[in-house]
Amino acid sequence: MVKPKRPLELKYTESHEWVRLQDKTATVGITDFAVSQLSDLVHLELPEEGEELEQDSPFGEIESVKTVADLISPAGGKIAAVNEAVAKNLDILHEDPYEEGWLVKIKINDPKELEDLMTAKEYETFLLGLNEPADDDKDAAEEEEDEEEEDVDAKDKGVAGADNTEEDEEEEEEEES
Repeated sequence: MVKPKRPLELKYTESHEWVRLQDKTATVGITDFAVSQLSDLVHLELPEEGEELEQDSPFGEIESVKTVADLISPAGGKIAAVNEAVAKNLDILHEDPYEEGWLVKIKINDPKELEDLMTAKEYETFLLGLNEPADDDKDAAEEEEDEEEEDVDAKDKGVAGADNTEEDEEEEEEEES
């Protein structure tokens, strides 16, 4: 599968939804990154048309063989349309997450709620940050490397107890006698 190019005109959330705003209607879907992370999709639960949503509240769930993830509304409003075709054929999300793979259309109450969402470039940078280990993880990895180097140095210098074999220990005992 060829990785789809993320449309520049869309806005993106940290929970991996995308938003296309036209007038006061926000079309919402999930990104190709979310689809690839979820992998084998098995079920999609979407809201009913007319349902009221609050910003940052779940509007549905997507289930894969790995996990279940909430779908988060980027803005408050009323569900104007639901893409039933995607609910019936989840492969659409793998094939075309940004056009045919839209999930819901929300008649939003306040377009300003979308102002803090990421641009495509900001989303790319955000994704790169997800692949870097956290500072705590970096520190732990560095400490582990330092300990390994100390063990190697000690072994090279013949320091007792530095990963010596049983034979090495027997030789040391004989030398001490």
